[in-house]
This record gives sequence, structure tokens and C-alpha cells, in this order.
Amino acid sequence: MASRPGLRPQTLPLRAAVRLVVGAVVLLAVVSTFLDTASRSPVNPFNFFGFFTIQGNLLAAAVLLLAAVLQVRGAADPEWLLPVRAAVTTYMFVVGVVYNLLLVGLPGGVELAWANWVMHVGFPVYAVLDWIVAADRRALSYRVLRLILVFPLVWVTVVLVRGATDGWVPYPFLDPASGYASVAVYVVVIAVAVLAFGAVVLLISRRVRPVAEPVGEARRNPA
Repeated sequence: MASRPGLRPQTLPLRAAVRLVVGAVVLLAVVSTFLDTASRSPVNPFNFFGFFTIQGNLLAAAVLLLAAVLQVRGAADPEWLLPVRAAVTTYMFVVGVVYNLLLVGLPGGVELAWANWVMHVGFPVYAVLDWIVAADRRALSYRVLRLILVFPLVWVTVVLVRGATDGWVPYPFLDPASGYASVAVYVVVIAVAVLAFGAVVLLISRRVRPVAEPVGEARRNPA
């Protein structure tokens, strides 16, 4: 059937397409890791999903998928979406740097090599690059740091409560059994690291010019 004169065929914006693919791959990596872990021994879902890496990947993937869907539908982003994107970008920034500097090669990690790479290397790098080049962002106030800090503090609180009650902690340095003074130091270090990486993410939003969407890939094609 011929298209109506004067109308351009609708095409999927490149940025949205990439985000959809990357988000789907991240979800596949998390699900595959869970199934692989469960195939080796009984797995407690609360433990598996208690790791910051898992939660950070899921949150960041969900936010990018939402941004992609909104772009495909031609809908305007809600005001809260960009600050939340800054937050999840910060979390992936932290995951990538901490893992590759301090945890890579240590025992007890993700057994599936490809999934481990996606969650600790590929997706963190993509999340930061997406933030740098994507045209759908604007300068954000440093007050957004307060929002960025909320999830890590809630996560640490839950970890400490679980460590004190059922004895499970995702990382040994957060085990209350090692002494609350030591744990307190690590909590402060985590908070400072999140604030530092968050400040970099916000600085990028204020100082780095995003890459414009390619011609013909605007949210709405003109008639």
C-alpha cells in the first residue's frame, strides 16, 4: 500500500533502538546469572538480588528502557526522569570503577563470563557514554546529589539490618560481625564515592555538550 503524499515513513530513532537493545541484553544477563546460579545450588532470591551490582544494573536498564519507550512514542520525558537517569548512571559508574579496580579476578563472582562482562564492564561503559552523548539531557543542579545518595543509603541500611539479623551480607566489609566501627568507615567511604561519581555525572550535564540526534531521527517526523 502506497504511503500518503507528504508523509515520511516512521523510523525507530537510533538512540531509542540502542537503548532498547542494551536494556534487553542487561535483563538477559541478570536472568541468565540467576538461572545459572540456581542450577548449581539452591539460591535465595533475596540474597541474589541483594547485591548492589544486580540492583544497579536492573535500575539503570529499567530507566533506559523507559526513556527509549517514551522516545519511540514521541512522548515528552517527565521532569523526574533526567535526575533519575543521572542517579542510575552514577550507580553504574561506581559499579564499573569499583569492580575493575578492586574486585576483578576475585573468587565468588558471576560464573557466566559474558554476563559478568555485561554487568561489570559493558553496561557501565555504555551508561556513561549514553549520558555524555545523548541529546535528551540538560544541565542539572548539584542538588540532585541528594537524590543520587538516597538509593545507596537505603541499600546499605537494608544490608546492615540483614547482617545483624540473619547474618547475610553481600560484601564482607559490611558485616556487622567485623565491628560497627569498621563498617561505619566503609559506609562513609561508599557515601563519599557515590557523591564524587555523582558530581562528575552532574558536571558532565553542565559542561559537556551532548551530541545532537541524527537528521531524520527526531521524536516526531514532520509532515
